[in-house]
Amino acid sequence: MQVPFLNPGAQTLALRAELIQALTEVLDRGHFILGPQVAALEQEIAAFVGAGLGVGVNSGSDALTLALRALDVGPGDEVITTPFTYIAPAESVIQVGARLVFADIDPRTFTLDVADVARRITPRTKAILPVHLFGQAANLDALLPLARERGIRIVEDCAQAIGATWRGRGLGSIGDIGCFSFYPTKNLGADGDGGMCVTSDEGLSKKLRMLRVHGIEKRYFHDLHGYNSRLDEMQAAIVRVKLPHLKRWTERRGEIAARYSAGLAGLPVELPVTSEGNAHCWHVYALLSDRRDALQGHLAANGVPTLIYYPQPLHLQKCYADVGWKVGDYPVAESVSSRILPLPMYPELSDAQVDHVIGVIRGFHG
Repeated sequence: MQVPFLNPGAQTLALRAELIQALTEVLDRGHFILGPQVAALEQEIAAFVGAGLGVGVNSGSDALTLALRALDVGPGDEVITTPFTYIAPAESVIQVGARLVFADIDPRTFTLDVADVARRITPRTKAILPVHLFGQAANLDALLPLARERGIRIVEDCAQAIGATWRGRGLGSIGDIGCFSFYPTKNLGADGDGGMCVTSDEGLSKKLRMLRVHGIEKRYFHDLHGYNSRLDEMQAAIVRVKLPHLKRWTERRGEIAARYSAGLAGLPVELPVTSEGNAHCWHVYALLSDRRDALQGHLAANGVPTLIYYPQPLHLQKCYADVGWKVGDYPVAESVSSRILPLPMYPELSDAQVDHVIGVIRGFHG
């Protein structure tokens, strides 16, 4: 049996008629940038996560950069984030001219270790950028009071966490600004790049809208140094078609995660956990194995290709060599990077495919 690691085309095939109709309407209308589809999606995403306002942008990466700009983070400021994630949060800090500060991660949830965050706060800390990694909330119980009592802003990276909640509240609605990605492999994906910021602060929403279109409020009058980061109508239309299905897809992801955990129980691997108060949306199901590379090869040989998220933590990436970070600076992130193995996870997986993956892993362990 072949089990693709990712299969975004399966959703497109299942929704083909609806998608073609939505795209045809956009073509017939002839309004391709920041039109009625984007406006409707902004309202729908904000309502879905429980925030007041949405601002569609070109990508999840741009959402992070614009969020920091909207909060006036810049040269002289520090932003704390995680070294165990995709590079976009770190890039956004560099792009606004602030100093990038990493804190290590919790060994079970892989999200920010709040005790380490607290140790790294200085008078220059302007924002904390927690990543709700793999669909699980960062430790907001501890992180929010830590930030609020010091006047530090919170930007939530929800690129992998749409539909997840923390104590009943949608991720993205809790900090100052929540940032989402509609990259095709995300839980709610477009067929190209796309992203969104959400906030309940009207002033921040207005500033974000200006920043995404060259700093203008009135055409040809530029009040800010902005960006060209506009969400296009076709991608918004595609995401709108998919949004009504997201709850069902999330439930199916939860079923798959539960099936993996039951089938892999008792093996010499560490299985993912859901921390108290969280409703996980299972963007990624990743186990930890001391024999990761051998297990990955065994899976591939038996029709189950896999992809490592993330094989090298950010502080050891070549682009940050001039900072002087070294092996041992963030030991938990380094350990997880060397042991982590994500398994196929998308709602179109069949029970038979999941059972095949389980069987291959159990076979590896004899």
